[in-house]
Amino acid sequence: MAGTGAAPLTYQALLQPSGRRFAARADRTLLASALEAGFALANSCRNGTCRACLRPLHAGRVAYRIEWPGLLPEEKAGGWVLPCVAYPQSDVVLGD
Repeated sequence: MAGTGAAPLTYQALLQPSGRRFAARADRTLLASALEAGFALANSCRNGTCRACLRPLHAGRVAYRIEWPGLLPEEKAGGWVLPCVAYPQSDVVLGD
């Protein structure tokens, strides 16, 4: 019997101030979705430690599947995210 396999939730990601947009799947990191859409966001380690992809989250919500995503407490409180390990939970607006 074949599974119904519902499609993963997909949100919209907007990069500001450029206005570029891409589809951000809930089951993929923001970085993975951006790269798949052809946007070359800065990155290196892809595990939250190098911080090369650090950027502001102007709107929306993300979740991390790792306990410590490499953000300082004041960065997290200030709305910064690491797209290489951040999964969208809503439409998002990121600085570019």
